[in-house]
Amino acid sequence: MPERKKLVLTYVDSLRTDMLQRAIGEGRAPTFAALVERGVLIEDCVSSFPSVTPVASAEMVTGVAADRHWISGMNWFHRLERRYVEYGSSLEASRTVGVFRALYDLVYNMNLAHLSPEVETVFESLEDAGERTACTPFLIYRGRRRHEVSLEGLLRRAVDATKLKFHHHTWGPADLFYGDLYASRKVPCRSTSIPGNRDGYAACCAAELMREDLYDFLLLSLPDNDHYSHQHGPEASIESIAAADSAFATFAEEAGSLDEFLATHAVILLADHAQTDVRRGLPLAELLAAEWSVLEPSEERPELAQLAVSPTGRAAHVYLLPGEGEGERAEPLAVADRLKVIEGVDLVCRLEDADGAPSRRDNPGVAGGNGERAVVERGDAALRFRPGGEIADLRGGSWTVEGSLEAIEATIDAGRLSSPSYPDPLARVWSALAAPHAGDFIVSLAPGFEAVDWGGVSHAGGGSHGALHAGDSLGPLLFVGCGPSSAEEREQWTLRDVAPVILKHFGVARDG
Repeated sequence: MPERKKLVLTYVDSLRTDMLQRAIGEGRAPTFAALVERGVLIEDCVSSFPSVTPVASAEMVTGVAADRHWISGMNWFHRLERRYVEYGSSLEASRTVGVFRALYDLVYNMNLAHLSPEVETVFESLEDAGERTACTPFLIYRGRRRHEVSLEGLLRRAVDATKLKFHHHTWGPADLFYGDLYASRKVPCRSTSIPGNRDGYAACCAAELMREDLYDFLLLSLPDNDHYSHQHGPEASIESIAAADSAFATFAEEAGSLDEFLATHAVILLADHAQTDVRRGLPLAELLAAEWSVLEPSEERPELAQLAVSPTGRAAHVYLLPGEGEGERAEPLAVADRLKVIEGVDLVCRLEDADGAPSRRDNPGVAGGNGERAVVERGDAALRFRPGGEIADLRGGSWTVEGSLEAIEATIDAGRLSSPSYPDPLARVWSALAAPHAGDFIVSLAPGFEAVDWGGVSHAGGGSHGALHAGDSLGPLLFVGCGPSSAEEREQWTLRDVAPVILKHFGVARDG
């Protein structure tokens, strides 16, 4: 029986399938071309909703959606702590909420407090089975090994200058590299947290691990394509795809050649989401503040606000707050009606109870019980649905569906619902709304629009992602030496399928 191969999960942030194929066709991505030639390519793997990196990364390494892993966006409102959680939408947004508060949320809380303790990451499952795991800088890394912080470079000088204590340990895979914060061992690699300069660091760390034979499973994160696409637009991303290809080649060449590398390694190459062009920033908080009191990140008395607004790329959460000030609590249907007519808002998603009354999420906790239904409104069209029923989706889920399919541009054929414009719409909207930290409303923006973040920043003139739309949501998923023998094994692939393939490769069973 042949020896089982090591497995490298290679993630290229914001990689679009058409741009990957164009880069290959122009000879700019020869290593990725060789992988595609040897593997099984799914061209339309579906991302999370919102289709942003924290949510998608959690889905990728847990195999479950937001209702179970609990990560809801780049920015969301913490009901218990009455504050915004900001994972780094922009430097300006981090400054607005507090740089070190944002850093703590990103580095510590995302993995150790916000990510559900009731689900396991692939790092945890594999380590429990005796496999050696490793990870280059990636947002979701929770594992079984304790790591001490090792501040380096500009980050150390910034922390020293503020005299703040930033010394907590974290839990990750056996080997963890996280820029200037964590390094499980000394490597001759230039650490950097600067966007646009991270792929080389990740590849260098991975090559060092290969040289010492230190992993069975490695997550190789190549995030620079996202930054380049945000700045220049996705149509310009051939340059950053070529750079990612070069970084992967540098890593693989540590084995001698790509053929020698593939003799001992299986590879999964994938994107967390895609990107679409952005022409205009949508100041959603500012527009809603014309009618209601919207919580500001620096507000000292959050209980007085009527709404909280969490921009997350081309989507946003809107929360109904107690409104204990002079104004009354915001009326849910009035907020829904206002959202529907804002230029740039495509879909307004919410939950309602069995009697049709809007559900309020005053307290954290997983929603979706007691006969609740999801509602998606697009202009005058409204679709209501809940799990269980006679309508199937392309992944075999069952649903009860009422109302206008035009809301999500869907059709039902032989009892099966599909939507080319909004892939896997029912499961994605349901899991997003039922997540404990979701807003009372989740809006998905129209093509060309991005929600302005709390730092006043959008990527107008460049690209972005986050919406339910196919342009934001579909990316490549490539299996080489593992996984399915054909893309047709599933009618619709999603990021939720990645973790089960990884565990199956190592013969690891997971309960639930």
